[in-house]
Amino acid sequence: MALGTDTTRAEGLQRFARSRITRTIFLSNIVGLVFLIGGVLLLTEMRAGLTEAQLRNLRTQGELITNLLIETGTVEGDPYPYVNEPAVRAVLRRILPPIAEGGARSNVGRPRVRMFAADGRLIADSDVIYDRPEGRPLPRIGEEPSIGETIGRAAQRLEYTRITPWRPTIALDEEHERAMRGEIVSGERLNEKGERVVTVTLPLRRVQMVMGTVTIESADVERILVAERASMIPFVIGAAIAVLLSSLLLALSIARPLRRLAAAADTLRLSGATRLSLPDVSRRNDEIGALGASLEAMTNALADRIDANERFAADVSHEIKNPLASIQSAVATARAAPDPARQAEMLAIVAQDVQRLDRLITDIARASRIEAETARGDHGNVDLGGLVYELTRAYAADERTGVTVAFAGQKPTGAFVVGQPGPLGQVFRNLIDNARSFSPPQGRVMVSVEVIESRGRHVVRALVDDEGPGIPVENLETVFERFYTQRPKGAAFGGNSGLGLSIARQIVNAHGGRIFAENRDPTGARLVVELPLAAVQQTT
Repeated sequence: MALGTDTTRAEGLQRFARSRITRTIFLSNIVGLVFLIGGVLLLTEMRAGLTEAQLRNLRTQGELITNLLIETGTVEGDPYPYVNEPAVRAVLRRILPPIAEGGARSNVGRPRVRMFAADGRLIADSDVIYDRPEGRPLPRIGEEPSIGETIGRAAQRLEYTRITPWRPTIALDEEHERAMRGEIVSGERLNEKGERVVTVTLPLRRVQMVMGTVTIESADVERILVAERASMIPFVIGAAIAVLLSSLLLALSIARPLRRLAAAADTLRLSGATRLSLPDVSRRNDEIGALGASLEAMTNALADRIDANERFAADVSHEIKNPLASIQSAVATARAAPDPARQAEMLAIVAQDVQRLDRLITDIARASRIEAETARGDHGNVDLGGLVYELTRAYAADERTGVTVAFAGQKPTGAFVVGQPGPLGQVFRNLIDNARSFSPPQGRVMVSVEVIESRGRHVVRALVDDEGPGIPVENLETVFERFYTQRPKGAAFGGNSGLGLSIARQIVNAHGGRIFAENRDPTGARLVVELPLAAVQQTT
């Protein structure tokens, strides 16, 4: 069991690592972190400013010390002045404090001052003028450099060698030689300890004679930078942890749900199922949840369409079997009947059933075409009032049925809906044809369109009224089912397939509306279509 769990966990980690979105999230966040760390470790601009300030400070201190040494450490000799070396060391002892216990760490800000004779011989060194060697006490037991200092010094060495190669700008011998010519020399170099120091060398001049040089140097710039780097390490570590946690959170909240959606879609395709269900993803209140909900709604809509097609196929099979069975029975009876009149009667039944089959197949084909057109076509603003008005005028010109079709009132304006004019026109052709078939001879079919408020929203309502016998109350909903036919007495057999109102409901539902039937008082039926009013209205 433990081996299986470990294997599953390893496979999950591998899939997690192979995710391109996960890699992108981590890399994009880490790149910013690398720039942050690099900037903290290098601090190039800060070093330049500190170096310039330190050079000015050392020059000021050097000029003061040199002037003091000229006054108290040199002697007006005969014939030439000379340096009083004990006096020079005494002056440096008075003006420079001794190194405190703790070594260099405790003496940030204390420069090192050295005086050289004209021949380059060291006369005095502020680090050794107290007649004792400079020493660094051993660290106490358990006391080690801090992590920040260690990282800061490592970054310093890396900076010296690889990132920004650094070379000393001047050597100590060159400083002495140029200062003996009367120049004030400044620059950067490495001292005996390997530290990067800022140095200024000044000539010790009495009257016109240069008797030696004074060199003042400081490693405070590097110490300050190391301290700054060490102080920034906790923030860098905190930023790194925050970046890694945010990357992990983003990967888990984005990449993982998307991978689950993809896996669920693959499972749906391979298993032959029709509905996608990921409630823990679709319930999320973000774009991933919206995507999951949309995919579920899409698969549910496809599944509903598949189920509807299966029911439609079953209904078609049932409806076709009836006339085929009637034809088969009529043909068998005609073959067995010796009476020509009986045979002619059977042939008439066959002809009626063939007409019924033709009508049925034609309406089925029309229903399929309209369904495809509704599903694939582009929707736009449709002037439903103008469409129904012109369609009613076309029916009014047809007097073959003896039923009058008229539009109630003037041509409406502002009755715009979002949809497709072809399928919407088919809705009202089916409704008017249905109303004419139920109307008595010399009856009237009245059509009207108006904009009203229904259920808290503005809709375009279209009415088709007839003067027929009306619809039984129990069948007010049934009339919209496929292949339902309840024709009036005397209607031609096979003249209707029972798909007209079903097609109309299908189209209206696809346009976000509703269609229903009701009875008029005192007689007749009314078919009502309500479609949402378009947000952007137009007038003609």
